[in-house]
Formats: sequence, C-alpha cells, structure tokens
Amino acid sequence: MQPATAKWYDRRDSVFVEFCVEDSKDVQVHFDKSKFDFSCVIGTDDIKHKNTVELFGEIDPKASKHRRTDRSVLCCLRKAEAGKSWPRLTKDKTKCNWLSVDFNNWKDWEDDSDEDLSSFDKFSEMMNSMGGDDLPDLDGAEDEHDSADSDDESKYYFKRAVL
Repeated sequence: MQPATAKWYDRRDSVFVEFCVEDSKDVQVHFDKSKFDFSCVIGTDDIKHKNTVELFGEIDPKASKHRRTDRSVLCCLRKAEAGKSWPRLTKDKTKCNWLSVDFNNWKDWEDDSDEDLSSFDKFSEMMNSMGGDDLPDLDGAEDEHDSADSDDESKYYFKRAVL
C-alpha cells in the first residue's frame, strides 16, 4: 500500500482535503477527533492506497463528511474550534511527500472581512450539512453536453456585438 496524493486548504469552520484518486473504489474514510484514515483501490491494476493523518487540530467526527467523484475524494473536516486557522494539516511539522497546499482554493481568511468570506462559509456549510454520498456531483459531468452548444452561440453573439 502507498499513500494517495492529496491537496488541502483551510476555512473558518472546516478543513478540506482532496485525495487525487481517479476511478476509485472501495473508498473508506474514518474520522476521529485528532486523526482520520483514508483508503481506496484505484485503476484496473487494483492499486491500494492508505493515508493516516494525525491532524494539527481537533475535528468533529460526526459533522465531517466525504464525497467521491470519478476524479477524487473530497473530505470536509469540521473543526472542533471554528475560527482558529490551521497553519498545516498535520500534527507534525515534517513534510509529507504526498500532501500539498491547494493554492487554487487557499484563502487567508484571518485578514479578510466577514462579507468577503460569506460565500466560502456558505460552501462549507453546504458541504457539512449534506451526507457523504448525497453530496452533489462536483466535477460537472452533467454540464458537458450543454456546453458545446452554448459555446457556439456565445461566439456568434460576441461577433455580432463587436461588429
């Protein structure tokens, strides 16, 4: 078994960890107060991945959720103490080769006003209020069929507006 590659980012009330595992099966996530375990099998070769993460801070295991898509498994860890930032995901300061910061979603929320963060907090609330497999499909597979036609139309309207 080898650890799965993951990215993480911090929010006021939650920490998000996305395991980058395509076509995963037998996904198991177990949340504990100070750690969580992730395991799955991927690909046709049935490669087994397992991660055990000793967390920087404590979480609420019952309020923490996960969602599997075809491309990844997103875990939403509900902080036991909301409003306290986590400078790292893990308890130890040692660098994990399989873990990186998700800079596309990272936001230094301590310096921001509450108004700027309302959309991020609402996203966190949405993730936490929904059950594991009942979460909406996050990779937008349903939109692929509609987007081809709308792209062509938008190019047409853009050209007409410019002329």
